[in-house]
Amino acid sequence: MRILTVSHFFEDHGGGIERVAGHLCRNFARFGVTSVWAASDSDALPIGDIEPVPLKCLNPTEKLTGLPMPLPGLRGIRTLAREVRRSDAVVIHDALYATSIIALLTAKMRHKRVILIQHIAAIPFTSRVLRILMSIANYLITRPMLRAADERVFISDTVRRDLLGSHAEETSELLFNGVDARIFHPAKDKIRKLDPVPKIPPNGRRMLFVGRYVEKKGLRVLRALAEARPDWTFLLVGSGPIRPEEWNLANLHNLGPQSQEALADLYRSADVLILPSVGEGYPLVIQEAMACGLPIVCGTPSDRADPDAARWLRGVRIDLNDVVSSARRCAEAVDDLRLDARERAAMAKYATRTYDWSSTAKNLVVLAKQTKRRVAN
Repeated sequence: MRILTVSHFFEDHGGGIERVAGHLCRNFARFGVTSVWAASDSDALPIGDIEPVPLKCLNPTEKLTGLPMPLPGLRGIRTLAREVRRSDAVVIHDALYATSIIALLTAKMRHKRVILIQHIAAIPFTSRVLRILMSIANYLITRPMLRAADERVFISDTVRRDLLGSHAEETSELLFNGVDARIFHPAKDKIRKLDPVPKIPPNGRRMLFVGRYVEKKGLRVLRALAEARPDWTFLLVGSGPIRPEEWNLANLHNLGPQSQEALADLYRSADVLILPSVGEGYPLVIQEAMACGLPIVCGTPSDRADPDAARWLRGVRIDLNDVVSSARRCAEAVDDLRLDARERAAMAKYATRTYDWSSTAKNLVVLAKQTKRRVAN
């Protein structure tokens, strides 16, 4: 069986959706599937048991607005259409990308069956124009694509209910992203691990942020929080058009992109994962931090994406148009955290048992094979 995965970028771009797609593509191959991955050609090709298909694209919007929206040219469209024709099933990550739309339309014309994995719903941008455009796009594109797909998969219960309503369980699958438990786990001994960033003094509480440096991740809120709490140390992992080093804050350190192993060490040595983002589904970094036993303060409604995990997550209302108040609410949430060692251990145990890449990939392969049989019938 040949499964084509379509996403806007390859995982080297650094976003959560791309990382999810990469994990799933590599796990597909473990079930005897030929795993093909088509995405914009702007980044390094993925490694592992994957057939990468780079698509010639332009990406004019990311630097201007922070929105990664690659647009394929004629050659890229032809390449994507060819790969859809060659595949038995098409797995699409998120609806609102040009490559996703083209893949779905081509798959329907070729009588291929489509699995659409939806990661996000609406994004409350600071710009009223962008909020309106997002709302229109979800109405005109996301919802029709969800109806057209043969299988609708969500990685967050809140996103599923936002887009499908109260009867979401009857028409979709809720499959959480996975965590590599070989890498992301609590410290093996009772002694706190040595500082993974030796040049940074271990004074005060350590706030860890992991994600793309874009508006929706709450970077302005993070800046206001760092300014208000000079007694805390802020460690930022990621990349993007926003440059935190230009804020000139002595208590804030931009570590840039990190390997999975280094990131796990940071989860284990930090005091809190702080993720003041909006418009999220269930960010992968939350699940990784849980597996390492790290307390989490995040923007709502990500704290309710997995109802069974909600008791461990502290959600905060984030308003990107009022960063000072949002930062204050984040500080209050951090000060109010009461997660003892026993609860941290329970959270880590739940995460490593529940969030499993192999299980999620296997479920998707089963869905793909079921749809293939329906076509044959």
